[in-house]
Amino acid sequence: MSVKDQIRPAVEQPLAALGLLVEDVAVTAAGRRRLVRIWIDRVLAASADATTTVTAPLTLDEVADATRAVSDTLDETDVMGEQPYTLEVTSPGVDRPLTEARHFRRNVTRLVTLTPTEGPAVTGRIVRADDETVTLEVPAAKKTPARTVSLAYAAVERAVVEVEFSRPSADEQGADDQGADDQGADDPDQPDDQHDDLHDDTEEN
Repeated sequence: MSVKDQIRPAVEQPLAALGLLVEDVAVTAAGRRRLVRIWIDRVLAASADATTTVTAPLTLDEVADATRAVSDTLDETDVMGEQPYTLEVTSPGVDRPLTEARHFRRNVTRLVTLTPTEGPAVTGRIVRADDETVTLEVPAAKKTPARTVSLAYAAVERAVVEVEFSRPSADEQGADDQGADDQGADDPDQPDDQHDDLHDDTEEN
C-alpha cells in the first residue's frame, strides 16, 4: 500500500472528530523531503431537503486545528517512515472540479460551468442542490432568455466553479454569502486557507 493510501484512513477519524472530512491526499518528492498535501472540508449535516443557502468556508482556525490533529496522528504512527516531510493542510480551491453531490451543495450561489454528457456546456449560478440533481439560474444571452436548468449529476461530465472578481452583493444573495466573500472565498489573488507543518526526524520525529 502506498504512503498516500495509508495516510487517508489514518487521519480520517481525528478529522471527523472536528467535523471535517478528507477530500484528497497527495504525496510528492521535494528534494530530500516529501510534501504531504491534505485537502479537507467541513462535513455537511445530513438532510432530506435540498441546499439553497451558502455554506460557510473553513476558517483559518479550523484549518490550524486540523493541521495539529493530522500532525499528531502522523507522528504517532509509522506511516511516514523516517524520511522528513512537510505537511500542508488546506481547503479545496475553486479550481478543483465538482465531482460529488456535496461539492455542489457547498457551492450553492456560485457561478459554475457544467458540461453535460450530451449537449453544450452551460454556465449559471447554482440555486439548489440535493443528493441527485443541481439547479442553475442561467442568465439571458443574445438569443436566449434567462432560464432555469436542472441536471442530474449522472448527466454531468464535468463541472467547475468560475472565478468571479466581483460576486453579487448581500442584497442579492443574502448576508451569509457576503460574509463568505469577506473571508476571500472567491478572490483568485488569495490562496486557499492552509497551514504548513515541517517535520524532520532529526529534530521532531
